[in-house]
Amino acid sequence: MSRDTVELLRAIPIFSQLDEEALGQVASIASRLDVAKGSVLIERGQPGSGMFVILHGTVGVELRERTVELGPGEFIGELSLLTDHAQRSARVRATTDVSCLAMGRAEFAGLLEQHPKIALPMLSELARRLLGTIEQRG
Repeated sequence: MSRDTVELLRAIPIFSQLDEEALGQVASIASRLDVAKGSVLIERGQPGSGMFVILHGTVGVELRERTVELGPGEFIGELSLLTDHAQRSARVRATTDVSCLAMGRAEFAGLLEQHPKIALPMLSELARRLLGTIEQRG
């Protein structure tokens, strides 16, 4: 990964507290992926194998009750990193052309072992999303 990727990672909230070495490790496990508008990144019910961090563009997360739009700096597919054999819980479609970083489950698990503080902002965001889902139902 390039120096540019490290700089992009530094601007993403879940990675912003990491030092230079840790950012380099994140960059080394991430693959850049460019997706055209309308493409499906994640399909509901399919096995999850990693997560995506959005660099540019927006995606629509199609939940059962509604669609949520996410953009640069946000992540999707993280549940597959946190549970064994997780099935995707939503369809995610690019609502614009999207550039993102893809990270596999095994590589990310190794990164979390070395840099557990990455988990704190992820868990905070997961809690926020869960509360939003509960509030929508109530």
